Amino acid sequence: MLDLARQYQPLRDEILSAIEGVLDSRQFILGEAVANFELDAAAQLGVAHAIGCASGTDALWLAIAAAGLSPLPGEAFQPSILTTPFSFFASVSSIIRAGAKPLLADIDPRTFNLSPTAVEALLNSPAGANLRAILPVHLYGQPADWDALARITSGHNLTLVEDAAQAWGAKWNARPVGALGSAAAFSFYPTKNLSAAGDAGMVSTNDPEIAERARMLRQHGMRRRYHHDELGWNARMDGFQGAILGVKLKYIEQWTLARQHAAARYNQLFHAAGLVEPGPYPAKGVVLPFCDPRATHVWHQYVLRTTRRDELREFLTARQIGSEIYYPIPLHLLDALKPLGYSEGDFPESERAAKEVLALPLFAEITEDEQKTVVAAIAEFL
Repeated sequence: MLDLARQYQPLRDEILSAIEGVLDSRQFILGEAVANFELDAAAQLGVAHAIGCASGTDALWLAIAAAGLSPLPGEAFQPSILTTPFSFFASVSSIIRAGAKPLLADIDPRTFNLSPTAVEALLNSPAGANLRAILPVHLYGQPADWDALARITSGHNLTLVEDAAQAWGAKWNARPVGALGSAAAFSFYPTKNLSAAGDAGMVSTNDPEIAERARMLRQHGMRRRYHHDELGWNARMDGFQGAILGVKLKYIEQWTLARQHAAARYNQLFHAAGLVEPGPYPAKGVVLPFCDPRATHVWHQYVLRTTRRDELREFLTARQIGSEIYYPIPLHLLDALKPLGYSEGDFPESERAAKEVLALPLFAEITEDEQKTVVAAIAEFL
């Protein structure tokens, strides 16, 4: 699925030099390396503020809490935040950690992102009465339909916070994700397009108050040492991760182009093999990823749909071809989230996608021969 060695080897000396700089400075938590990465990241995202933190999960919680979406003192009701059931667990767990109630709406079967139609229906229902914010996920590296979400929320006094964990460098109508909502959260987990050598994350925002609160909350709620203004968390970025990410940030745009070329090559190979069906649902072949023409997709994952997904995955594994399922269980059906009160059948698009999606190997350094091997194996299976 991913060969980190191919990315690391050309940068080895540069990365080791950056790590050595942190060792020499002895600034192991935050420090100059993190501050420099924050400045460069903010410039690349086109935002005023970028706040490095310990993980993408911490970034989600910080973005929600810093945007003022947690329950207010003396508030008579628990505020709700709407997101998708077809995402990684942290999209919902971070809402709960912030003290809010997660509400879910189904996905668009083409993009796998939050369906604006489902969002609008929920907003106009009694369940949407205490809704304070929407947390769209830019799944697989493609932005959610921001035009529709902005239009829907414009008359409802709702905050939009981006879960951009998989979408560094993606754009909507030429605007970078991370600069679309009031705040955004990124992950630099080692499998991400822009990756650390461990856990790391970032909050981006153009709002100086949100930025100041995020910096305060990531340090146990301190603005001054040992003066705790709020209950924050230890969510600081390590100096080593800031240094490594600072090196990789210089190369992410060319890596993104390579991913986009690889995705286009997959499309060509699948069409040439005669395996492609129009979708959004598969019958006997495969439905390829749909890219909204308003979006710049960064292809964190190349995800197709097929009815015989589990059998196909076993077939590929037997031929030493990697694949992965993102995600096999919709969030509303997880044991840990049963208290939310949802049941099987509540989100049919998410439930169907969970049975059909399969991610294929895709990374900046993948070769044409490797992609031909993947497509040939799928053609043989079908």
